[in-house]
Amino acid sequence: MKRHVTLTGITPSGTPHLGNYLGAIRPAIEKTRLDPNSDFYYFLADYHSLIKSQDFDKIKQSSIEVDASWLAAGLDPERVQIYRQSDLIETAELNWILSCVAAKGLLNRAHAYKSLRDDNIANEREEDNGISMGLFCYPVLMTADILLFDAKFVPVGADQVQHLEIARDIAGSFNHRYGDTFVLPEATIGDGKLLTGLDGRKMSKSYNNTIQLYRPEKQLRKDIMKIVTNSQLPGEPKDPDNSVLFEFFQAFGTAEEVAEMRESFLGGIGWGDAKEKLFQLINRQMAPEREKYDYYIANPGLIEDILQAGAAKVRPQAQAKLADVRYKVGIRSFK
Repeated sequence: MKRHVTLTGITPSGTPHLGNYLGAIRPAIEKTRLDPNSDFYYFLADYHSLIKSQDFDKIKQSSIEVDASWLAAGLDPERVQIYRQSDLIETAELNWILSCVAAKGLLNRAHAYKSLRDDNIANEREEDNGISMGLFCYPVLMTADILLFDAKFVPVGADQVQHLEIARDIAGSFNHRYGDTFVLPEATIGDGKLLTGLDGRKMSKSYNNTIQLYRPEKQLRKDIMKIVTNSQLPGEPKDPDNSVLFEFFQAFGTAEEVAEMRESFLGGIGWGDAKEKLFQLINRQMAPEREKYDYYIANPGLIEDILQAGAAKVRPQAQAKLADVRYKVGIRSFK
């Protein structure tokens, strides 16, 4: 069977939380172990982070935490390609060439740009107030990341599907103009679990309702104790299917553990006891990975070595693809 490339970009935009772990990190790593017919590429999307933040220290620290989290969770540099976006200058050059093919009207329809523009109009501000060219051209850079390695499958959330459609359009336009060059990528919607946050809304950094991944044991217990519950007393039966606590149990527990906790809910377990059981469950699973995470955080040079080795492995492929693109668009030696 023909091998395909599955590519995932990880933007350093803060410390990963349990929602990231369940929704993206864990299922992605499991897929690398279960799918023998794909080559997996994982890159730290530090160029993309500049769209959201110009705080150098924040980007640097987040980059270390993101990489440490993926490595601690089991991402194997021997099994997958892991590299930093900015270590491949080919990405930036391909981004420019593709921007000369991408139609502005296509980018005008990108959700991220449209939502900010429409918000400006609704609030009687100048239409493009606060909108950088980086944000406007974000889909082109994303396209360059994907096409540089002929990625066939790109796992994304539902909000990113449109960007994959834009990438297909740009790749198709280039192929039509210059001949068959790029694989047309396909979006694959992740099947990871979505987790509710401490306040009952979706777990998100923007809501400040997250439980950080690999928190120290004492802090993890404090965070879990903050999960919002209702006023039912110990002894009163509780509905497990309408409880954030039980949702966490379903995400982390085995079938037997979940069944046992369901009986405890129906039997009237107190919220404090339920939270303590949840803490014990999550802490038991996270402890071995937390130890690895702390080791990488204390030794960021090891992460740097892994990223540099990964870039060295994929650079020849990137150079070959870019050389083909340069030749086709007419950037050639005179000899």
